Amino acid sequence: MEKEDFYKKLQEKAKKINLNLSVEQLDKFYRYMLLMIEWNEKINLTTIIEPEEIILKHFIDSLTIVKYIKEGNKIIDIGTGAGFPGIPLSIINRNFNLTLVDSLKKRLVFLEEVIKELELTNVKLIHSRAEEVGQSKEFREKFDISTSRAVANLTTLSEYLLPLVKIGGKSICMKASNAEEEIKEAEKAINILGGRIEKIEKFDLPDSDIGRTIIMLEKQKNTPNKYPRKPGTPSKEPIK
Repeated sequence: MEKEDFYKKLQEKAKKINLNLSVEQLDKFYRYMLLMIEWNEKINLTTIIEPEEIILKHFIDSLTIVKYIKEGNKIIDIGTGAGFPGIPLSIINRNFNLTLVDSLKKRLVFLEEVIKELELTNVKLIHSRAEEVGQSKEFREKFDISTSRAVANLTTLSEYLLPLVKIGGKSICMKASNAEEEIKEAEKAINILGGRIEKIEKFDLPDSDIGRTIIMLEKQKNTPNKYPRKPGTPSKEPIK
């Protein structure tokens, strides 16, 4: 896809979620896409490699949570993969303070290249499992926002995300359209972990029938010290 065509398509979609991107931001998204397509031939970053799909399913999808984030917020993105939603958030606002976590070193090597090429000074990378970060004194209950996109079911995800935010902070869980059962099953775990469901937003991505659900959790009290449990336990033995 030619650069001008990319700019036009991304800007059109961004406006439909009430964002107006600068030429500098459009250029960074374009270069990010090219790097992702190039690196995807060497390591498995994403199955989505068509430019129009990258625009919608990666970039716009990641940006749907911008409206929930305030200037200067400290944000942690768990299981960031190829950088979603963290890198798009860092491009959209240089005053967001981003920490991106992934357990696969190869992905972080790719993200180091992205950060360097796009001159993203507001991003830090952590090579770790979510459970280990949640038990680290450096990171536990230190963030305003924790988020994750398509990483685990809501019960498991809550155990990854809620220990990382301070009281009054939010965990933004980005899910597909059919999340009702997950939400119901996760209520007890969310409560045990010190949170409550504050908001559920359902919508379709612009000009598509691709449904999304954003589940916003508010941290009301400190997470008990035993959570998150040892790596692998939250997914194998979800809180019931």
